Amino acid sequence: MSARRPRLRLAAAIAGALVAVALVAAAAGALAYQRVTASLGPLDLAPAAARSVVVLDRDGDLLRPYATADGRWRLPVAVDDVDPTFLSMLTAYEDARFETHSGVDWRALARAAWQLAANGRIVSGASTLTMQVARLVEPRAERSLAAKLRQIVRARQLERTHTKEEILALYLALAPYGGNLEGVRAASLAYFGREPKRLSHAEAALLVALPQSPETRRPDRHPESARAARARVLDRALERGVITAREREAAEREAVPIARRLFPMHAAHAADAARAERPEAQAHRLAIDGGLQAGLERLVSGRVARLGPQLSAAILVIDNRTGEVLAHVGSAGYLANARRGAIDMTRAVRSPGSALKPFIYALAFETGLAHPETILEDRPVRYGIYAPENFDLGYQGAVTARRALQESLNVPAVALLSGVGPARFVARLRQAGATVVVPRETAPGLAVGLGGLGITLTDVARLYAGLARGGAAPDLVTRVGETPEADEPRPMPVADPVAAWYVFDVLRGAPAPEGARGGRIAYKTGTSYGFRDAWAIGWDRAHTIAVWVGRADGGAAPGLTGRNAAAPLLFDAFARLDTDPEPLPVPAHALVTTTAGLPPPLRHIRQDRPKTIAATATARLAVAFPPDGARVDLGLVDEAGARESRLALKAQGGALPLTWLVNGAPVGEASLRRESAWRPDGAGFARITVIDAQGETDSVSVRLE
Repeated sequence: MSARRPRLRLAAAIAGALVAVALVAAAAGALAYQRVTASLGPLDLAPAAARSVVVLDRDGDLLRPYATADGRWRLPVAVDDVDPTFLSMLTAYEDARFETHSGVDWRALARAAWQLAANGRIVSGASTLTMQVARLVEPRAERSLAAKLRQIVRARQLERTHTKEEILALYLALAPYGGNLEGVRAASLAYFGREPKRLSHAEAALLVALPQSPETRRPDRHPESARAARARVLDRALERGVITAREREAAEREAVPIARRLFPMHAAHAADAARAERPEAQAHRLAIDGGLQAGLERLVSGRVARLGPQLSAAILVIDNRTGEVLAHVGSAGYLANARRGAIDMTRAVRSPGSALKPFIYALAFETGLAHPETILEDRPVRYGIYAPENFDLGYQGAVTARRALQESLNVPAVALLSGVGPARFVARLRQAGATVVVPRETAPGLAVGLGGLGITLTDVARLYAGLARGGAAPDLVTRVGETPEADEPRPMPVADPVAAWYVFDVLRGAPAPEGARGGRIAYKTGTSYGFRDAWAIGWDRAHTIAVWVGRADGGAAPGLTGRNAAAPLLFDAFARLDTDPEPLPVPAHALVTTTAGLPPPLRHIRQDRPKTIAATATARLAVAFPPDGARVDLGLVDEAGARESRLALKAQGGALPLTWLVNGAPVGEASLRRESAWRPDGAGFARITVIDAQGETDSVSVRLE
């Protein structure tokens, strides 16, 4: 017992000396702290404010991030964006008293100082998460007492000006993870290929461990070091009750990632366009459906890989009700250099082949020149030096307009275009909002109906969406919450509602590609001259999908057609929508009948019919009354004081008999008189058409009030 007393006295003396030294050091430290505090101004967070620009889908999910100006991946992240298990592991391992201290954990600091004095080396750290944030915001290379005091001062400043959640969010965004990765979100995407919202225990532990020594623990370069660091975090998490022993064992068995993954690059062309449109914005939220977009990108990539090494493809999906662009696939792969994938083929001007034929028919239906059951002639014909031929170089004789459009016969389409006029056809497309490119200093010729013009996939998709909307082409909406300017002039409808429905009804019966189920959507294909472009556009009431396949450099691809290359993609794209196709409703004035039930002038359009018959057509046929654009008051009364209930219709010129149609429906029987009358059924717009015995037509539009 007596032998122990000297040792106890010696230990007490040493302890007293250490306490004295500690008190002196504390006093000196306090003085140094005051001097550092006085020398520092407010903490400047501006250098740490830079974040990667992100492009999001309609639900806020990431489509594509961009590196910062200095090449770093530092994605915006909030505390709620991170798995709670990760947060629990982080505080358990790095800063157990984070929620209670004021920036500095004095107990941990004293423990670290004692261990340093007793062992002559650093045994454990004492930097809180707040101090680490201070170091990340204001990085300094030296490791000295002065640098540590500076961190302490900055940590105290942070705690006074920010909430705990805000400080934690700064750490989550700025923590280094090796190379140019900063922040837990960038690291999770790079190492695991997914957002940090849901992490396994092994993934969470690795993300906690890496910032302590991000370069020496990078799993893609030092996987064993990363595994050992992860194990230490798992041990601490088990010790603090964050995970169970079984979860610890399962996490230890999980492999460490040995390579970085590419960051998401969905809708890359749309993302580029959004960023170019608003370069100052940090986040862009597009109307795109992220799941649909990713599925279509995989579809295009896989399908084009089987078509040829230099081919590309593009797809647009439009919500017909809102005009929102739900998917925008600009190429077969943004980084596919051999396919020139960086070129957005939805915006490239290309020849549409036969893809615009439906609008020729719509104009013919609208003007009363033809009806889906009108008989057309498919036989050799010449228009000056221009002699159109069918794709298969054959002829079918007399066919209905329905069959001619379903089988995409060229000769009948050119005949109708000759009737409505190619200049009028091109003007109508432009008035509907499309940019149509034709050779300069020449008037549009009949070849424009078979691809002799240039147009983008975006404009083609808009025009077809107009058919789905009763003729009114929508303003495309690319961002969530975006609406067209109220004072912008509205484009002219691409067709009237009845004509638009006729086209849908006809093309819903177009033969589907092999292996696909027909009769569910209306669709049309197109193949440009020289097999350079293959098109397929389909629509139902809810959606319009437009597909292009070809070479981005404009080169020929022998054998490439809309039917064998683009149509299968179109039907597969519709299959990826989460709704079943829905037909368009039948308009009230649609004339659903057979050829025999049509007015005589509409039953058959013959190419060999002479343009004049004796002297019966002394003047060109024209509607004399009502005038085009007139407003008709339904409340007018006649001379006897009775309310007028019938609108007089008058024509001049033309060959008798005349047939009148209103909104595509016949008014009475063909008559040898140039006057008729029609009883309106209510207010609204009406299109009045007169047809003479030779098939010549004239139309006017009036507003009934």
